[in-house]
Parts: sequence; structure tokens; C-alpha cells
Amino acid sequence: MYAQKLETLPPPPGVLGSLKAGFEVVSSNILLILMPLALDLFLWLGPRLSVSKVLGPLYTLLFAQAKRGLAAPEDVKRLAAFQDVFSEGFKRFNLLSLITRLQTFPVGVSSLVAKTMPVDSPMGSDTVIQIPSLLAVLGAMFLLIVAGWIMGGLYFRWVSNMVLAGSEARISLLYAVLQTLILSVIWFLALAILSVPVTLLMTVLTFISPALASGALFVMLLLSFWLIVPLFFTPHGIFVRGQNAFLSILTSFKMARFTLPTSSMFIFSSFILTTGLNYLWSVPKSNSWMTLVGISGHAFITTALLAASFVYYRDMNIWLQKVFEELQQKKNVPRRII
Repeated sequence: MYAQKLETLPPPPGVLGSLKAGFEVVSSNILLILMPLALDLFLWLGPRLSVSKVLGPLYTLLFAQAKRGLAAPEDVKRLAAFQDVFSEGFKRFNLLSLITRLQTFPVGVSSLVAKTMPVDSPMGSDTVIQIPSLLAVLGAMFLLIVAGWIMGGLYFRWVSNMVLAGSEARISLLYAVLQTLILSVIWFLALAILSVPVTLLMTVLTFISPALASGALFVMLLLSFWLIVPLFFTPHGIFVRGQNAFLSILTSFKMARFTLPTSSMFIFSSFILTTGLNYLWSVPKSNSWMTLVGISGHAFITTALLAASFVYYRDMNIWLQKVFEELQQKKNVPRRII
């Protein structure tokens, strides 16, 4: 019996090759870093929207009520320490940070300043604008998040177009913004629905046993790792293949099914690069012009990694298509028995 000799399947796209290609795209088109650079400069040197006038009294009341229910001096001391940390974060919070990718994931413009939230700059203390009412806070939150989605769609389209370099059909501005909004709303609703039972479960477990709650949180974190790969690439089908939001999500899950080890390595490498270098970019103090170096470096690295993700997504889908076609051909070739 002579069995058909299988040809060696082509190797999948490499992580290092995709990262290198992404950095080369941005090096050749340095203007791509303008959006994250401009956003960070605005958050650093521009005014700060504060919600302390509206939410401050509520925050003080909550801690006062919590302190009344404590009897042990150790618990009171622990609550006071937590209140100091919370108060500092509340003081530094800038509502304008809602426009960044940190709050508009999966599509948005990355920001370094939104993570550190400085309260001063080389030009002195920033200008603080107090939002006067709760309704104004909610309205500003809605407008800023939607603006972040729109900016993210334009940014992703710009970078993906440079990666494709005319080799494939480019999507229009209107289509990019529309599908970005649809995808982001899907994400927002899914997270809102999921957060309700998770919050209730963690609250109940905390009352039963803090150790049990910690164990449950650890298990949930482990389970969430299985979703990182398909969720990470949910926007890419829109900008690389011109798909709608729903089809892009489906394509991402299908790709993750066959490429989990390699795709996980790509995401892990991107995370390590971003997180590690963010510590370096954050070394200069916010009142020093050296912060501009960190902001520029962050803009370059995050844009290069975004470009690399488009390169990886495009090449991986091309590879999967070739593999499926080759396997289908082998499946249809009859065996000869002698």
C-alpha cells in the first residue's frame, strides 16, 4: 500500500517577525505616533476636569459611615490608610482620561499620562475645572467615552492602512467609525451584564470568607486568560479585512481556536514590552520637560505594537487559509492500494 506522502505544512507567522515588521512600519511613517502623542500632551499640559465637587461629599459620607461600624483600632487604622490612598487618587483623577484606550478598550488611543494622572507640569499646577452637577458628570462621561471610540477607530484605520500599504481594500472613514461604535457598544453591554453577577458573587463570598473570595477571584482570573486571545483581536477584522463588528468577533474566536499558543505568545510579548517600558517612560517627574521623552517613547512603542498586531493578524489569517486549502486538497486525493 502506497500512502500519499504528506507535504510539510508552511510554518505559521513568527512573533518576532511580526514585531519587527510593526516597528519598521512606524519607523517609516513616524507621523503615526501623532495621535497618542497629542493626546498625552493634552492630558499633561491641558486643563483637568475634576468631579470632586459632585462626588466628594458622597465619598466622605461613605467613609464616615464605614468608620462608625468599626470597633477594633486595627480596622479603623486600616480604613484610614485606605481612605488616604483613595483620597489621593480622587484628587489626581482627570475625567478627560476616559477618552483613552484604558477606558475604551478594545479600540482606542493609548495614553501614558492617563495611567499616572499628574497634577502639575513644567508650566506649574494645571488648571482645574470643577464639574458642577451629577448630570453634567454623566453627560461628560458619555461624550468622552464616545469621543474615545471615534478617535480609536480613526487611529486604528490610519495604522492598519499603513500596514496594508494598498495591498488590500481600505475601509472608509465612516465605515471605520460606525463599526468601531458597534463593536464598542457590544463590549460595553457584555461587560455591564457580566459585572452584575460577578460583583454579587464576590460580595457574598467576601461576607462568608475573605479567603474564599480571594480563591474565587484567582479562579476567575485563570479562566479569563482563555478569553484574552480572541478578545484581543476582535477589532482587527474590521480594519484588516473590512468585516462588520459581528463577523470580526466571530473571526477572532475562530482564529484563536487554531493559533492559541502562537497568538498567546504574541500578546504576552506585547504586554511585557508595554508594561516594562512604561516604567521607564514614567521615571521623569511630571514637572520636568523630560516627561516629553517618555510620552514620545510610549507613543512610538504602542503604535509599533498596534501595527505589529495588524501584521500578525493579516499573516496568520493568510497562513490559516493556505493550511485549510492544503488539507482539503489532501482529503480529496484518493489513496492507492496495491
